[in-house]
Amino acid sequence: MGISATITSPRAPPPMTPRPWNGARILGAGLVILWALIAVALTVFLVHRWIPAYAAEYGPRYLSGVQTTLTLVVISVGSGALLSLPLALGRMSKRVVLRKLATLYLAFFRGTPLIAQLFLIYYGLGAFHKQLDEIGLWVFFRDAWNCALFAFTLNTAAYQAEILRGAIESVPLGQYQSAAALGLKKFQAFRKIVLPQALIVALRPYGNEIILMVKGSAIVAIVTILDLMGETRYAYSRSFEFQSYIWAALFYLVIVEGLRSLIVWIENRLTRHLKR
Repeated sequence: MGISATITSPRAPPPMTPRPWNGARILGAGLVILWALIAVALTVFLVHRWIPAYAAEYGPRYLSGVQTTLTLVVISVGSGALLSLPLALGRMSKRVVLRKLATLYLAFFRGTPLIAQLFLIYYGLGAFHKQLDEIGLWVFFRDAWNCALFAFTLNTAAYQAEILRGAIESVPLGQYQSAAALGLKKFQAFRKIVLPQALIVALRPYGNEIILMVKGSAIVAIVTILDLMGETRYAYSRSFEFQSYIWAALFYLVIVEGLRSLIVWIENRLTRHLKR
């Protein structure tokens, strides 16, 4: 008997087992239907309440607010990324003093609300304006934009440092040993081998941090900065149109979904060699 005779003939795949309608599935379907109805109702409301004069007057202000929000987030996240690397290395340092200082910094900025940190810088440093003026720093801290940028940078640096630390520690020890066997120094191994792998692991948490910063940036409207939420408050105070906040929510939704899609695309590009 030949080998071909022992080969099993092709068969049709087994039929899919029908999924029962249990409580979790019914609840999920109900929530999807509810969100769809809310989206339809919101669309009908905006179309019905569309006011061309409102759009012409406040539309440019909304776009200006979006630009201010994105500028604040981009600069603070970029500055925080530069600060996060020494913080992460300090957190992993074998020197007790450096490790304790980094831990204290992270504990404070991750354990207190961002709005409290903003108020401490914006209002608290105002009590020391004479001392700050003597050393030339009051020129910087008297501006609300600079205070918000400073607070956001310090805050996101703490979160990014923990993300980076976890990503670095996730790289297998064998990568260090392989680099040493090739004659690479510790700094070269860290910069060329460990850090690139760690950044791939940290990409998704970094994306979540950026999205949280976009949504958290709305608090700067309290300190007179006309970001997206600040322009929304201005539009509502002049028009008393409830749709002002609906448009703001839609702008934030578009920004967040755009960032999420961009992060997914970058992750797929960077990890395409890991997929079959």
